[in-house]
Amino acid sequence: MPKLGTVTPILRIFDVAKAHEFYVGFLGFEVQFENRFEDNTPLYTGVYRDGCVLHLSEHHGDGAPGSHIRIETADIAGLHRELTERKYRFARPGLEETPWKTKEVTVNDPFGNRLTFYEDVRD
Repeated sequence: MPKLGTVTPILRIFDVAKAHEFYVGFLGFEVQFENRFEDNTPLYTGVYRDGCVLHLSEHHGDGAPGSHIRIETADIAGLHRELTERKYRFARPGLEETPWKTKEVTVNDPFGNRLTFYEDVRD
C-alpha cells in the first residue's frame, strides 16, 4: 500500500542576507545546505528546525511569492514567547485562538510568504 512521506515546501526568496536574518536569526532555523551552480547564480538552500525542513530558492519558477504554509508545532505558546523575546524589527506576531480549535502564530517573511505555526487544542 502506498504511503506518503513528509512535505518539503520550496519558498521563493530574493535576498540571501534577509532570508538568513528571518529564517535563522528570527525563527531559529539552521542552514542544512546551500547550493549554487557557480558563482553569481541563484541560491538554493535548505533550513531546518526540529522536524521541519524548508527549502528556499532564488531560482525563477521555484515557488511563488505569497505562498502560505502551515507548520504543526508543539508548545505554540513557547514558540510565541521565543519569537516575541527576539524583538525582530519587522514582526511582532500575536498568538491567536481560532474557531477551528487551534492556537496559531502567523508571520510573513520578507518575500511575501506567510508561515502559520499551529497547535491543535481540541478537548
